[in-house]
Amino acid sequence: MAKYIFVMGGVLSSLGKGIATASIGLLLKSMGYKVVLQKFDPYLNVDPGTMSPFQHGEVFVTDDGAETDLDLGHYERFVDEALSSASSCSAGQIYESVIMNERKGTYLGKTVQVIPHVTNEIKRRITRLSEDKDIVITEIGGTVGDIESLPFLEAVRQLRLDLGVHNTLNILLTYVPYIKTAGELKTKPSQHSAYKLREIGIQPDILLCRSEKTFDDEIYSKIALFTNVPKESVINAIDVKCVYEIPLIYQKANLPAIICRHFNMESPEVDLEDWQHFLTNQQNSEGEVNIAVCGKYVKHHDAYKSVVEALMHAAANQRKKLNIKWVDSERNFKPTDLDNELKDIDGILIPGGFGIRGIEGKINIANFARTRNIPLLGICLGMQVMAIEYARNVCKLSDANSTEFDEMNPHPVIHLMEDQRYIDLVGGSMRLGAYKCKISPDSLAHRAYGSLLISERHRHRYEFNNDYREILSSAGLKLSGVSEEDLLVEILEYPGNDFYLGVQFHPEFKSRPNRPHPLFVELVKASIKG
Repeated sequence: MAKYIFVMGGVLSSLGKGIATASIGLLLKSMGYKVVLQKFDPYLNVDPGTMSPFQHGEVFVTDDGAETDLDLGHYERFVDEALSSASSCSAGQIYESVIMNERKGTYLGKTVQVIPHVTNEIKRRITRLSEDKDIVITEIGGTVGDIESLPFLEAVRQLRLDLGVHNTLNILLTYVPYIKTAGELKTKPSQHSAYKLREIGIQPDILLCRSEKTFDDEIYSKIALFTNVPKESVINAIDVKCVYEIPLIYQKANLPAIICRHFNMESPEVDLEDWQHFLTNQQNSEGEVNIAVCGKYVKHHDAYKSVVEALMHAAANQRKKLNIKWVDSERNFKPTDLDNELKDIDGILIPGGFGIRGIEGKINIANFARTRNIPLLGICLGMQVMAIEYARNVCKLSDANSTEFDEMNPHPVIHLMEDQRYIDLVGGSMRLGAYKCKISPDSLAHRAYGSLLISERHRHRYEFNNDYREILSSAGLKLSGVSEEDLLVEILEYPGNDFYLGVQFHPEFKSRPNRPHPLFVELVKASIKG
């Protein structure tokens, strides 16, 4: 029978429940256990796909095409396993399912209520992941006390009754603030969070206490006494410079053994050799690399979370300290502006996005990189911008554009593909999830991947217009990657530069600390050489 771990948060949001959940998954997997992670979000949106990046951060896409919370990116990066749509669930999905069941008559005319119908649907989605797994780790979004998360916490309470104490483990992430004027750590917020959780029938088994200071014995004893949690299960989750250090903090605090003891499971040795190797490279860098990330959401860095992490993985792989310069593409750049803005930059990355805002800025940046041989990686919309720039400035199609930004332009290099073959392939207007790509031999992409057939994840509506394949190719742009059935352009590159490559997919979603994505590694390598 699978074991279940529930990670909940108290005091305030943004304490790092996602990182804590991912770290626990990594530790248990490194002990040899088969784990799966999932996130429950209490908002009523069906998924984050239509939510503003300014408010919600990036939308992380799984292989099966689910648009999910960015915490799933943390899960995959730490545990190094591809998750599915079953690992992401919102209150909107729960209520939608319950209402559909009511309309179909599934409940046989009964009064549909939060208990048992909503909580039963939550429990069903938690337990369905248990097949062939030793441990299911579930993060409950929101903060204890929020009205939106109450049905999820009630389901957690019920599951302990259903499955038994030694098959379920409740972890509460709290905050122990340091009051500088008093020179003291204050435990009251953690006490009240645990009290609020007990009020709805859940006794935390482990406390992960975020703090900027190390606890002394008195603090441990006080928290244990007032929260009814054993002293050895109160963990000082002290702040770190890099989130990838957190598993080591938990390991040092004996968290894996505490978990195994609660479940009456063996406690094998934790093997984090690869993880430690990554951290050693990162902490012992030999030089720096300066990368400009040019987009319209740069004031909210979480909008590009996976891009930032992938750059960090690649820089550590090359033992370089990563410095990111955020460039707002909504500015109206003149050539002299870019000379000043990008004067100390070694490489450039143009990430994905939707909508017309910031497009001309990105086109100018792509031109700047191409004409000055500055390494550039364009992702999704970034690739489309590179195609438009090349069509305008090399092929002399001055009006070239995407129909996303100008429906009536005479040279739609990027457009909505509406023929039946595309609809059959994609299943709709949005291409989501993993698709295979054939790579041309002797190309920059082939050198990076070391393979002629790859699989990458997509999230976009618009595609390279096949009517312009010959025009751009004959002008020197190499279309080095196409879909398996040769219908869609996936990768383009300019052989005249050291590294000028655009991809229609999102490679950042598959980068890992111990396995950095090859395209990001090649970008960093080229930037170092430059």
